[in-house]
Amino acid sequence: MAELELKHVFKDYKMENKSKFTALTDINISFEKGELVSIVGESGSGKSTLMNLIGGLDSDYQGIINIDGKDLKSFKDKQLDDYRKKKIGFVFQSFNLIPHLSVLGNVSIALTLSNVKESVKNAKAIEILTKLGLKEHIKKKPTQLSGGQKQRVAIARALINDPDIILADEPTGALDSDTTLQILDILKDIADTQNKLVIMVTHSEKVAKISSRIVEIADGKIVRDELKKDYVKNKPNPNLILSTNEKINDTKNNDENEQISGTKKTKAKKAKEGHLTFLSALKLSFHNMWASKTKNFLMAIGVSISLIALILMLSFGSGLTGYINDLAQDYTNPNYVTISKSGKDKDGNDLEGNTGFLPQMFEEAEVNEISNELNTYLESKNEDFRIITEGENKNLTYGFSMPTIGAGTILYTPPETGDGGEVTPPTPQMILYTYTTPPYYTEDNLIAGEMSGENEIMLSSAAIEYFGYETAEEVIENDTHVTLNINFTIDGTEIKITKEVRVSAIIDVSVFSSMMVMYLDYDFLNDCVVEAQNNEGILPTGLKPSLLFINTGDERITDLINGYIKTNRKDLSGSVEEQLASMFSEMMSTFSIALAIISGISLIVALIMILVVLYMSVSERTKEIGVLKSIGARKKDIKLIFSTESLLIGVLSGLTGIVCSLILGGILSLVFKVLIGFAPIAMMWYYFFIALGLSVIISVLAGLYPASKAAKLDPVESLRHE
Repeated sequence: MAELELKHVFKDYKMENKSKFTALTDINISFEKGELVSIVGESGSGKSTLMNLIGGLDSDYQGIINIDGKDLKSFKDKQLDDYRKKKIGFVFQSFNLIPHLSVLGNVSIALTLSNVKESVKNAKAIEILTKLGLKEHIKKKPTQLSGGQKQRVAIARALINDPDIILADEPTGALDSDTTLQILDILKDIADTQNKLVIMVTHSEKVAKISSRIVEIADGKIVRDELKKDYVKNKPNPNLILSTNEKINDTKNNDENEQISGTKKTKAKKAKEGHLTFLSALKLSFHNMWASKTKNFLMAIGVSISLIALILMLSFGSGLTGYINDLAQDYTNPNYVTISKSGKDKDGNDLEGNTGFLPQMFEEAEVNEISNELNTYLESKNEDFRIITEGENKNLTYGFSMPTIGAGTILYTPPETGDGGEVTPPTPQMILYTYTTPPYYTEDNLIAGEMSGENEIMLSSAAIEYFGYETAEEVIENDTHVTLNINFTIDGTEIKITKEVRVSAIIDVSVFSSMMVMYLDYDFLNDCVVEAQNNEGILPTGLKPSLLFINTGDERITDLINGYIKTNRKDLSGSVEEQLASMFSEMMSTFSIALAIISGISLIVALIMILVVLYMSVSERTKEIGVLKSIGARKKDIKLIFSTESLLIGVLSGLTGIVCSLILGGILSLVFKVLIGFAPIAMMWYYFFIALGLSVIISVLAGLYPASKAAKLDPVESLRHE
């Protein structure tokens, strides 16, 4: 049976005007092993088309091409890939070496596609290169070789999988006369000593002369098929190419030998011959990226800018939220539960008429209801603690707070200087917020002075400037007195408190220090309300609390009660400090999300940039893709190579973004500490994983289309690409 047989083969090309051009007409020919065939003819006669059909690069034809008795047209894509990989070896006129791979890499890449072990494929490649006189050049890149050396590398690549058929397209067209003779000797030796079918497409008379057979094509038809009777075969030459007893497949591993012999099919499957592994694709992709390292690094920098913005925005939001929560904890006590009204009903709906400025006060019945409900809950949890509202052992006390913008002022009259000069008293100062002193406040909360009592108030640091002093101590030392004016609305009746009071302390209210905030004793404020009601002729009911303080004495009990209130009583909330912290935390979360979304938009831009760059990379490497397909790369293999490149770009971008974020975060932390005394940046470890994950995801997504396009490229058109 003939090694290769063509029966009634026709090949037509569709033209742009929808007409067709017949490149091959009724080709009938067969070839045997050991033949050295030259296919000659004018340009456009159909020589290269015939070679593409035989090589399995083009399966769009009519007729039959039998390989070992099997019709090539019946092969599926995978079978065609295996056919090109195992049965065919291509040698091209322009060498078609992959420029960023070394000589060794160019030769061994066919075995990489066959999932051959690293040590085995390198040993085989070095063996062939040594026989071809290229041992000293295995680490060089193609650009460092002469034309003859490049063609030897191309021949070595064609031989690496021990194919039965070598197809050489103008193998000496780009070589000088001396080098041409050397390459022809090698090809002749392959046919004569290896018993392989070598088919050469050529215009050269020198090539035709050394052939054992000449086939001439004109206008797509075979017009001459001449077998040279005086052809003399070469004897084995171990210095030129592998001798007969050094067959390439002798070095194949056991699994491959078992697959060929068919003795162990299970091991053949295990070997997965013909499948490019992810690890091998990763190595190839790394080589590809390293060859264009400047372009890829700049692209990684571009993508990382979006990631840096994302990480920093999340870190700012987290840092500021944490700072606000820490401040709130500094002004609360873990052994106390603070309860206020939230302005909602028990279902969480806003109450009608709630403006957020009027104090929401508790009636006595409400206090008892809350206490009983919480005691029942604690009993169900087998806790001994109970809330006591009356008597010497009571652990529930009252407090009050309200915004007093427009409803509260202080008026300070400076003391006479004694120099006779005119003293202009300052205008009344508005109090923005009024609190009764929480039971857990101590002198540690004061900047200067002592806790307030009857006829005394405590003010924030904003009062220092209002009084005309430089320090808080001066306010206290000068026994500063003010006139306090507050308007209250209790049970629908407005009352007015006017009282001469002493400033007993300047209190630390942290971030609110620049605002005028007032603290005073609850009992004193209650007495003021009763006095004002008597003055107005109103039945003195006294002050109703807007805050309830429960002294649990145990942080665990505090957490239990707070958890219950948060889950079951939407009409209640925590302290003003906690409410403010919660409000700021929500604002910062919203702000952080907004900034993260903006960063996300920039990530979409980065995705488009990666897609464009990879698309251009496919165009630039079209010929390389054609070469890979000619040596048996499947569509999946091409996709995998380009997909792993996009994966590496994502990893590189992510790592670059993380490193730059750490550096910038450190710099910004130092700057903020110098400028404002603290660094509102908290880089959580999972931010880096989020950034890296997003970088990989957008890169892989961006690489899907270019990878798919690369896989679908026609091998014939790809090899013609310049």
